[in-house]
Amino acid sequence: MLPSSSSPYRRYRSVFASGFTLVELLVVLAVIGVLVGLLLPAVQAAREAMRRASCQNNMHQIGLALHNYHAAHRKFPPGAIEVRPQYPNGKQLAWSAFVLPFLEQSGLHEQIDFGLAFDAPENELAAATVLPTYLCPSTPRSDGRIQDRGASDYGGIYGQRITDRNDPPNGMMLHDRALAMRDILDGSSNTVMVSEDAAFPDGQWINGRNLFDQAFPINQAPAFENDMRSFHVGGVMVLRADSSVSFLTEQLDLEILAALCTRAGHDDATL
Repeated sequence: MLPSSSSPYRRYRSVFASGFTLVELLVVLAVIGVLVGLLLPAVQAAREAMRRASCQNNMHQIGLALHNYHAAHRKFPPGAIEVRPQYPNGKQLAWSAFVLPFLEQSGLHEQIDFGLAFDAPENELAAATVLPTYLCPSTPRSDGRIQDRGASDYGGIYGQRITDRNDPPNGMMLHDRALAMRDILDGSSNTVMVSEDAAFPDGQWINGRNLFDQAFPINQAPAFENDMRSFHVGGVMVLRADSSVSFLTEQLDLEILAALCTRAGHDDATL
């Protein structure tokens, strides 16, 4: 016999067979939307913190490579050799190619013919190699190459054009000249050797234009200028001559920024 409409069994079925009303569904969706809106910025901030830490580690590895090069050669590598147009057919090879053996890239270093130009056909295969150590993970890109050569988001400091013409250049990475620790009169902790210059057109680790003199506030240079630039929020990572890595904020005083970019400006940039 089937249960009557007034039986406990029928009431039990009717309670659990009912679904959400439209109002209840909209409330649930609204709550989910609010939670997603609250969580998304936190997730994005966490991801950027991880990318920034990875960028810092890249620069730390570059710093170790530069100091190991110095230990082996008693000087740092030149910023670049035979840069065009001063040398119309110059080799234009970069500091970031010279330190490859100290980045555990001896095989790649041996593939490069340093007697030829960076863009010689014989160096094409080596130049196309993408090196993660030279790429900041915060820089948006579809490929690790620029014009078919491995990219670099890190440029050597040629000097500064904030307070003077940088003539003669007063940075740590110069053309056709290798400097040593003894040349840093401002103190190694007060002198920046390498900085982020993310996604700049000349940013290829083999290309001798992989250096620049600072001329603008951080992250404010026009697109055609090589300058301190990153996709981090609020500043850039820099490598000092003592191999320490720090974050310089966009609000940094320009005179202090200029002092940090010189090796012998007789100034004291203690940030």
